[in-house]
Amino acid sequence: MRSRYERNMGRFRTWVAGLTGAALLFLGWGYANVLRDPVTRETRFAYRDWPKGARPIRVALIGDIHLQGPDMLPERVARLAALLAGKRPDLILLAGDFVGDRQLGTRSFSDAEIAAALRHFSAPLGVYAVLGNHDHWRDGPSMRRAIEQAGIPVLDNHAVRAGALALVGIGDIHTKNADVSAAARVAARLPGPTLAFTHSPDVVPRLPARFGLVLAGHTHCGQIVLPLVGALASASRFGERYRCGITREPGRITVVTSGLGASVLPLRYGAPADWWLLTVGPVAQDGARR
Repeated sequence: MRSRYERNMGRFRTWVAGLTGAALLFLGWGYANVLRDPVTRETRFAYRDWPKGARPIRVALIGDIHLQGPDMLPERVARLAALLAGKRPDLILLAGDFVGDRQLGTRSFSDAEIAAALRHFSAPLGVYAVLGNHDHWRDGPSMRRAIEQAGIPVLDNHAVRAGALALVGIGDIHTKNADVSAAARVAARLPGPTLAFTHSPDVVPRLPARFGLVLAGHTHCGQIVLPLVGALASASRFGERYRCGITREPGRITVVTSGLGASVLPLRYGAPADWWLLTVGPVAQDGARR
């Protein structure tokens, strides 16, 4: 007959084995979520100053690729770019954080390797980028050169014409690279409807009224969002205000993508990776904004 000590040790081992198994299942689930294809989210935005006769534009917003092994390799970026091409966007906006610098990673990539992976994205009206905080923490000027040498303009605090749109990029606010005054000046030189994009939505309250539609990333929609607890971190100084999805405020709509990759830990719960497809164009004939 087993002693009380032996029985207690048996129960303890069973309890530890059960907890270990549950923890492994939980971690495996989180990693599997990281590997899932992004959710496609779609919406429409109507401009009252849309040029007469100009056709609507399908804009793809992609954020936070975080290229790093084992979960986000260049081969996976190429496959995701092919999936996005099937959605036939007219314009692709890359909202920064191309670098993956987690401690729990199996492989890192140089700026040139990251830029080469981004070349898989293509669209008739072009592919444009802004840099994120992780890009600047590594070496912002080097990353910018690599991306531009790959044929993708980096629009930090610059503006270009993209079809009917005045497309304005705003630098990353967290690394003090956002120059709102400069972005407003270059935007003022381009008439017509304005579309702004940036890495972090935290810059949005500083923007002038002309920037009525702003696209951003950075927050990963919380990345780890647990039942009853909610998001463990929003990555935004404004908390839930710009954590995820569409935020409607007087005179402005902000769209925040969850991004494609993962930061800090290769885990996602309750915040699936996504990209956005926005159809922008004229106000409907009944005058409604849709």
